[in-house]
Amino acid sequence: MFTPSTTQHPRTSSIQSAPWRDWAALALLMFPVPLVAVDNTALTFALPEIARSLEVGGVQLLWVVDAYPLVLAALLVSMGNLGDRIGRRRLLLIGSTGFAAVSAATAFAPSAEWLIAGRASMGIFGAMLMPSTLSLIRNIFPDPNRRRLAVAVWAAGFSGGAALGPIFGGWLVEHFWWGAVFQVAVPLLLPLLAFGPFLIPESKDRNPGKPDLPSVVLSIFTMAPVVYGIKEAAVHGFGPGPAAFMAFGLAMGIVFVRRQRSLASPMLDVRLFRNKVFSTAITANVLSLFSMTGFIYFFAQHLQLVEGQSPMQAGIAMVPALLATIVAGLVVVPLVKRIRPGLVVASGLALSAVGYLVAALGNHSQGPGYLLTALLLLAIGVGSAETISNDLILGAVPADKAGAASAISETGYELGSLLGTAVLGSILTASYQHHLLLPGELSGHAAERSRETLAGAVDAAATLPQPLGDALTAAARAAFESGVHITAAIGLVLMAGAAVLAAVVLRRVPTAK
Repeated sequence: MFTPSTTQHPRTSSIQSAPWRDWAALALLMFPVPLVAVDNTALTFALPEIARSLEVGGVQLLWVVDAYPLVLAALLVSMGNLGDRIGRRRLLLIGSTGFAAVSAATAFAPSAEWLIAGRASMGIFGAMLMPSTLSLIRNIFPDPNRRRLAVAVWAAGFSGGAALGPIFGGWLVEHFWWGAVFQVAVPLLLPLLAFGPFLIPESKDRNPGKPDLPSVVLSIFTMAPVVYGIKEAAVHGFGPGPAAFMAFGLAMGIVFVRRQRSLASPMLDVRLFRNKVFSTAITANVLSLFSMTGFIYFFAQHLQLVEGQSPMQAGIAMVPALLATIVAGLVVVPLVKRIRPGLVVASGLALSAVGYLVAALGNHSQGPGYLLTALLLLAIGVGSAETISNDLILGAVPADKAGAASAISETGYELGSLLGTAVLGSILTASYQHHLLLPGELSGHAAERSRETLAGAVDAAATLPQPLGDALTAAARAAFESGVHITAAIGLVLMAGAAVLAAVVLRRVPTAK
């Protein structure tokens, strides 16, 4: 534990589990963890097929990806607090049941609108999953060294899901249909639902205070408008509409914070953010996931639509780098006994910045080598940084408040994932549309689809006579690649800034004992 909490609390369960039961409980908690990453990365590789089969436009395609994390991010704080009150295991099992059922139904969405609605519904139950897993780990493993290893395994599960997602997504899209990527949730959650009630000890805040419905409403009205405003600004430019959404969300956030300060039992103890270690670790999480998900979003399209790889081939190409995330997360656990954790986090973020530098300067017309190298550097950096930052977050709070702290951490995860796709993805789309120079003789529906997305241009080119189709494909790919360079440069600046912040703020955090 890097920043000791002031109190230690025993588990609320009357039965003290043997060590083997602790690790068995951790194994069960791993099933919903990779599910989030599998769902996101598998969906990324299914996007071209979704765009074709449902005729989804560029903005709708982003909403297909963003509806889930937008709803999830808006509800995470509320659900973390609810888990502290009613029991984290109970909330986890409720969320797992709902998530599996909604995912299975979403697989058969007949239109883009229904698919977006299904993704939003998944976000409601998804908000119950991740804070519960991390807060349960905090209570199952009170010993700092065992907890640090458990957190590393938890982070490895997330990264492992990111590694398996492309394989599952690519294979399912090739052999079945895009909806199959949503059905992965059912078999992944069945072991947890079957054995979780017996092997995972229940834990909750023994003195939660009275529930406060206005705080729940204010937390939703804070997160959702801010995230939506950022997304709209990235797509359409900063104007009155996005500014109004962000201003409203920020105003609600101010009211939310003031209310929490006035309550005897607040839904969220905002005093946690006064701890510079806690707040910096949250920032590291946000930017780590921002860099990873934003990169995967455009790299998946590059492999399939520029390099001509199948979804499964593209997924396999990414696996070595994503597996490196797991290795990096496990390697840094003993490393922080000799090296200050702040240096480890800062070094991981700096390595991610180097990855974006390679992507920004590389000549992508010569094949995917530069982008694969960039992804490898990014993956190692993210794996190193997020494992230690998560342990810093958990070590800064009492066990009874683990749900709220975990919810903040997961809000950072989902906000980073959302912004990575929304901001970098939207900038990529806008750059593509700005730089696209269509052949003069192209018009009608083919021209309209080509202006929307690269996938639309590739599909339109396949229906045209060869000279015109080849010209359209070349123009679309050139416009897309110009956008990749721009988004990579933005990622470079953000990750370099995060590395400097971590190095300065976390420099005095002592090595682990």
